[in-house]
Amino acid sequence: MLCAGPDATAQTDAMLRFQIEGLAEGDTIYLANYYGNKMYYADTAVVGAKGKFEYRSPAAEKGGKYGLVLPENGFVEMVLTGGPVTLSANLEDLPSSVEVEEGLDTQLFYEYLDFIQDMREKRAPIDSRAQDTTTTEAEMAQLKQDMSLLNLQVEAEQDRIQEEYGHTLFAKMIKMVREPDVPDAPLDAANPQLWRYYKFRDLFWDRVDFTDGRLVRDPALHNLLEQYWNSVMPQLPDTALAEVNKLITRATLDPDMFKYFVHYFTFSAEKSQVMCMDKVFVDLVDRYYSSGRADWLNEEQLKKVTDRAEDLRYSLCGNRIPNIILPDTTQQNWVSLYDVEAEYTLVSIWESTCGHCKKEMPKLQALYEEWHSKGLEIYAIGNDFEPEPWLKFLREKDISDWIHVSDNPLINAADSATALIMAGTTTLQSLNFRTTFDVFATPKMFLLDKDKRVIAKQVGAEQIGEILARETQAKSNP
Repeated sequence: MLCAGPDATAQTDAMLRFQIEGLAEGDTIYLANYYGNKMYYADTAVVGAKGKFEYRSPAAEKGGKYGLVLPENGFVEMVLTGGPVTLSANLEDLPSSVEVEEGLDTQLFYEYLDFIQDMREKRAPIDSRAQDTTTTEAEMAQLKQDMSLLNLQVEAEQDRIQEEYGHTLFAKMIKMVREPDVPDAPLDAANPQLWRYYKFRDLFWDRVDFTDGRLVRDPALHNLLEQYWNSVMPQLPDTALAEVNKLITRATLDPDMFKYFVHYFTFSAEKSQVMCMDKVFVDLVDRYYSSGRADWLNEEQLKKVTDRAEDLRYSLCGNRIPNIILPDTTQQNWVSLYDVEAEYTLVSIWESTCGHCKKEMPKLQALYEEWHSKGLEIYAIGNDFEPEPWLKFLREKDISDWIHVSDNPLINAADSATALIMAGTTTLQSLNFRTTFDVFATPKMFLLDKDKRVIAKQVGAEQIGEILARETQAKSNP
């Protein structure tokens, strides 16, 4: 989907002139630009006689990969750098019919497309023969050699572009799609495969010119970010945090690069399904949004991001969870989480009417029976707004071994809450535990160490058992 976006920008005096055979006079043609892996409208033009139309070129600093959005799903890409471009084509034969009369980067782009198409045609019979079950080993060896030769030809063409046109934006785009040349591991490497992985990771971003913000208008940069985040960088919050901030530091060389890298990593961390990766999100919000460096957001957008970080702040992995002090099933005795002396404490926030919670309860009981003697305690917080259903469920299921606490409407009343907090009986974070722990669904669980620091979160009983086994194994074999 195309929409008005961040790069409907200033223009130069240079003109983009097009003649597309097959267009009707009066047709509206859109000029669009990539921004990462999405496209946005940048300008419009109305087709004149003989399929001709034109735009003013976007400003040089807003260069990048652009495209003409044509009828019948037609699309013509180009690389713009602030200078003039003159291009002709036939709507019925795209992109083969494109001819570029002016605009070096766009000329190089289409010459390279022609070259790659030629390589694909040469490769097609090789691929076909390689998939044939009657191909002999000797023939397969020859096919691999033929394929290797084609790959070398592609690399040679890419090298030629770098040597002859290295100053162009298109050359930088080509460089981005080339895999790092990773050397063989030294003979004394203890683990050659691991050595090559670290070397690949070190070299991964050397192909990108961090001083040239025009590259954000090429989907190749976004694809590199996706590959790095999902496949190259270890999915460990502390490692991710260090690697991400190193990259953002490099991206500060250009404001467009900085904006794109900060935005990508912040929201990738927020939506990550990897446990504890919200630690990366909160850190990035603190560094770049709360500090005012993310100056591209308006006040409403900024508040939404910073508020979300606040929702997550109190339950980040590695941090000590806030003390929760709530009444037990008598609704009279207040029990402090920090007073629970245990090697491990599982905080479970649940509801008596929650179907998934009911399925987890027997599993938690089995977990408790297996691990209580090894140092596990369960601090269960009832999320019911009224105490009666919660208490009734506990009586019926006879779940009395754990620590059970909850709030109720009486203690949450404004005057009561204020008095309890002022007297030191409880805390605001305790009475607001739903906000403190970002409870939007139940059950929600946090596994804590003896100092009440978060080890794991948002996992089920079975996963908690596996984590406890790993933790105890690690302690016994330091």
